[in-house]
Amino acid sequence: MRALIVIDYTKDFVDGSLPVGQPGIDIEDRICRLTGEFAEKGDYVVMAVDLHERGDAFHPESRLFPPHNIRGSEGRELYGRLKEVYKSRSDSIYWMDKTRYSAFCGTDLEQRLRARRITELHLIGVCTDICILHTAIDAYNKGFSIVVHEDAVASFNPEGHTWALGHFAGSLGAKVVKDAKPL
Repeated sequence: MRALIVIDYTKDFVDGSLPVGQPGIDIEDRICRLTGEFAEKGDYVVMAVDLHERGDAFHPESRLFPPHNIRGSEGRELYGRLKEVYKSRSDSIYWMDKTRYSAFCGTDLEQRLRARRITELHLIGVCTDICILHTAIDAYNKGFSIVVHEDAVASFNPEGHTWALGHFAGSLGAKVVKDAKPL
């Protein structure tokens, strides 16, 4: 059994207050297509979305990055057409707030995956070398097989993006695929 984890593909991370920019914009079609295809096939799809509180000076990211993905803000909305994909399939896509880089940290993600006997995780979204990376490391340590869709991840750090793709395959045993068909 497999699941698709769509990580942090929001306005703030694509073209907002902490933007990946053009590399994030360029993966929109692939992210929307993968999300729709996984949902249509009945695979478990999770929107793992970063959540911060306005003015939270105690969150560790507040010292590293400008405010982003603030509860109730426009920047926390899904980017572009993914918002419509989610709305049209919200009955079959699980929305999950996360407050750390990894989608596993402080969430019920592992329990939900285990309850569904999921063993293979497909990761897409942003940022390749931050939230995708930390989620992949936790998935590896929990014994999940990992597939990273190279053409559906992006970062504002090109060197970090390239390094993370190599790390996924070389250190985590992940499959790094590009426009793999069929799904």
